[in-house]
Amino acid sequence: MTYKNIIYLVLFVTLFSCKSQIAKEEVPPKAKNVILLIGDGTGLSQISSAFYFKKTRPNYARFKHIGLISTSSSREDITDSAAGATAFASGVKTYNGAVGVADDSTKVKTLVEIVSLQHIKTGVISTSSIQHATPAAFYAHAINRGLYEDIAADMVDSDIDFFAGGGIKFFNKRKDEKNLLEALKVKGFGIDTTALGKFSGIKQHQKMAYLLAENHLEPVAKGRGDFLPQATELGIQFLNKDADNSNFFVMVEGSQIDWGGHANDADYLISELIDFDDAVGKALDFAEKDGNTLVIVTADHETGGFTLASTKKETEDGKSYNDYNEITGTFSTNGHSATLIPVFAYGPGSEAFSGVYENTEIFHKILEATHWNTKK
Repeated sequence: MTYKNIIYLVLFVTLFSCKSQIAKEEVPPKAKNVILLIGDGTGLSQISSAFYFKKTRPNYARFKHIGLISTSSSREDITDSAAGATAFASGVKTYNGAVGVADDSTKVKTLVEIVSLQHIKTGVISTSSIQHATPAAFYAHAINRGLYEDIAADMVDSDIDFFAGGGIKFFNKRKDEKNLLEALKVKGFGIDTTALGKFSGIKQHQKMAYLLAENHLEPVAKGRGDFLPQATELGIQFLNKDADNSNFFVMVEGSQIDWGGHANDADYLISELIDFDDAVGKALDFAEKDGNTLVIVTADHETGGFTLASTKKETEDGKSYNDYNEITGTFSTNGHSATLIPVFAYGPGSEAFSGVYENTEIFHKILEATHWNTKK
């Protein structure tokens, strides 16, 4: 072999090796599980409050990939929770009040419906009734979010494997006098209406439901305790329990951050935000150990026009001033606002959640990160 041929051979081998290496690097890791945490009504100031008022380091600080979403609904500049959650669950813009339906009121497929066809387990967890707008958008279809009894019936018909929250009265104290708790049992649900149990006590069940309030759960400041982080951990354990079918999608909602904003009650809001951050920690702890789980933390909208302002004080001679060493939560509205909402992501595919985009892209980015398709 001539010297010239040797050079060509070396160049060929080098180029082939480079192309092979590039091809390998271009294949992104696939997420096998997705945990979507929605802090209802949570904007940047709400998140910031954890960095000032939580006694431990906020779990929000554990993320590296952060983006922003625009949250307007199909007809309004300012969304409500129903339209916002439908954007996440089905990838479409719809009108305020719509649950799992498009702007023309036709049904749209939800993530739960899509992934269940892939034999992926699913769950929803909330500190509100489980029929409330945000959890409902992941399994139900209603032209109005207030149709709670219809939404409860959709839960029975859905493929949900685990749920925890309030709203028992929409199952067993209905106008049609049906007892949908019995219907849930027929579908294989274990049902607990007293308290969250331990995983060892529920792992034998095919499906599991916790209904711990007639309507909504109590605020954390009034005795709810650590329901949300506990339910998050328990739901993950339950959905991940079968070795031959361990992949899952679960949505976790911190509902009452929003309610603190509507009430212009900073203490209520902050205590709920810190509780939600604890649930985020449970999701991240699992994802770090598992290595195959995508964690996404975001919100449907911001509520209250919340601001961490300097505390207004007066000097001895009555002159007012702003004390920059003390923070007070203030509000500009008792409704929702149109501010962009942060998105935090961790795990396989998390890089795609950086940037600025529409809230509907959360749905599509989840499908891209997992390779879960939308075919029947």
